[in-house]
Amino acid sequence: MTSHPLDLILVSTPIGVLGSGRGGGVELTLSSLLKGLVDRGHRVRLIAAEGSQLPHGCESAELLTAEGEDQPSWQHLDGESPVSIPRDGLLPRFLDIALEVGARADAVINFGYDWLPLWITPHLPHQLYHLISMGAVAEVMRDQIEALASWDQQRLAFHTARQASDFCLPHPPRVVGNGFDLARYRFRQEARGPLGWAGRVAPEKGLEDAAAAAAALGEQLLVWGLREDPAYAEAVEASVPSGTLQWRGFLPTADLQEELGRCRALINTPKWNEAYGNVVVEALACGVPVVAYDRGGPGELVQSGETGFLVKPDDIAALTSALRRLPELERAACRAWVERNASQAVFARRVEDWILAGRPTSS
Repeated sequence: MTSHPLDLILVSTPIGVLGSGRGGGVELTLSSLLKGLVDRGHRVRLIAAEGSQLPHGCESAELLTAEGEDQPSWQHLDGESPVSIPRDGLLPRFLDIALEVGARADAVINFGYDWLPLWITPHLPHQLYHLISMGAVAEVMRDQIEALASWDQQRLAFHTARQASDFCLPHPPRVVGNGFDLARYRFRQEARGPLGWAGRVAPEKGLEDAAAAAAALGEQLLVWGLREDPAYAEAVEASVPSGTLQWRGFLPTADLQEELGRCRALINTPKWNEAYGNVVVEALACGVPVVAYDRGGPGELVQSGETGFLVKPDDIAALTSALRRLPELERAACRAWVERNASQAVFARRVEDWILAGRPTSS
């Protein structure tokens, strides 16, 4: 429990119902933080799409919902794309609720990566904060994040320093990492299972490189995640021998960790600057080493030679070579790193410190 209980409003991503997987890693981040804040004695209200449910253990939180059309994801837009808000969009409806109920709250924390909440922040009496979930994927977003940082950088936090380096900030970034309910991830000592890969099946995630490495070793690759781009998925499957890829689909955490935990290693091959790398930590929490490209957030999470190996980005030969070195690693080191750096409690304390540091001082 904290000695500084806060009244907090969390605003979900305006992409998909919580639990659907459509919101990507933001869903896991939001659920974990919600539970961590509740456990620390804060009053928490969550704004999310109609059909969402509170995570288990968060019954004391209040859920406020809205109906509307999903916001287009900047992840899938061109870097020069303009701002676009659907006529019946969830994003402005979320903000309507947040501004109504958040007038007397200590903070409103926005999890949606979009222009409107950032732009409106300096024009409000509310304490509106933003946990930025991606790097500079579009110029208009880069401009607005940098503009807000120039006005009051305390309103911004990032998952990793590498993510924050995408932006020109006047001060060192506030890095809060991420957090996980470790009770939901079973540590497994056995080290002879298959290879795995997890994430949205889309070009920026680089599944084709992981598939090529598995094929070079003559092994199958278990693949978990939503097939956001079916044509891309088919092309990757056609690029390797038949049977190399075993599609496992999108699974809830309980089922994912049960299957992922049996893997010998997780392969992580982002083609872009990942803000964090939730699945990297999920694997480590199960004791599964990670072989990853040294790019973006995963480059800060994997302790090369201890909890996995980092290799030169886009180097499939180096990826394959690192997979042959897995017997050098101790799986217990993977779990220990997560307990020290990425537990639900550690994450909640970091976010709490961020909000407390930004609150106006009494005169």
